[in-house]
Amino acid sequence: MKNRRKLIVMLGVVVAAPLMARAQPQTKRFRIGILATDSFETRRPLVDVFIQAMREYGYVEGKNVSFDARYANGDAVRLSALATELVGQSPDVIVVPNGQSTQAAARATAQANRAIPIVFAGWATPLGSGLVATLARPGGNVTGVSNIAVELAAKQMELLKAVFPQTLRVAVFVDSSTSAAGSYLEQMEGAAKRLGVQTLPVELRSAEDIEQVMGTLRKWGADAIYVPANPINQNNRKPLVHVAEKMRLPAVYGNDAFVEIGGLMSYGSDDKLRWRQIATFVDKILRGTNPGEIPVELPTTFKFVVNIKTAKALGITIPQTILVRADMVIE
Repeated sequence: MKNRRKLIVMLGVVVAAPLMARAQPQTKRFRIGILATDSFETRRPLVDVFIQAMREYGYVEGKNVSFDARYANGDAVRLSALATELVGQSPDVIVVPNGQSTQAAARATAQANRAIPIVFAGWATPLGSGLVATLARPGGNVTGVSNIAVELAAKQMELLKAVFPQTLRVAVFVDSSTSAAGSYLEQMEGAAKRLGVQTLPVELRSAEDIEQVMGTLRKWGADAIYVPANPINQNNRKPLVHVAEKMRLPAVYGNDAFVEIGGLMSYGSDDKLRWRQIATFVDKILRGTNPGEIPVELPTTFKFVVNIKTAKALGITIPQTILVRADMVIE
């Protein structure tokens, strides 16, 4: 009987050991770099979600991990310089929010001849970039979670038309500098044609452009606005929401961050969930998994958010048939 008890105890130790090791990854102090295209104010809430998720995996800042975040404030030249600077700090992993920052980090690692793993939290078009061979097997030092934003463009346009059937001319805020710009326009124009809507591509590079942009929209006769969640738009959320507010135009946005600050409605994958997801990727990499063998994941959760307060301010009545489909209603 004593020998049997001893065997049970030994087996318990063997089974428990991996779980204890997983909960306490303290063999070394890891360094995680975070490279963002946008500002601290814009990106930090999601970075905090990621840091909290890492804590749940046992990585505690100041104890067995450090986070070094760099924000480019929408400046592409600064983004490139920050990427080079970050690579020079020899992080174990670099976390990025989108395709633009992924490509900047990848160029910096290639120039330094170092294959530092890069994990993205929302790249719309990873395939065709040369950095991801296939979703199932990326093959290089880049992997992560796509936000499939391009594929959602048609759905967002359809929502805008469903809420405002009288819509005929939609101003679309694009960023021609991104690799996804062409795909975005193709999807949006295809949906617009089916819906009998004309589109006008418009770029807002900074808050200083706002008066010129509004002049363009007035001259063209826009009766609605569509704002995808690309890096430039994300970094100019407040000015873009202000355009719709000042011109009293209905608008649909690529994610709920716009709606939280006064935008009318949004439809997109869950940003916070994606930033939690990538903690799983980083944990696997820190434990020795090759990033090229970690499949790129696609989002499974999408959010339709409506701001009723904004609708009332604009004198807009959103049909009840649409409101019942909303995942969140801000009042």
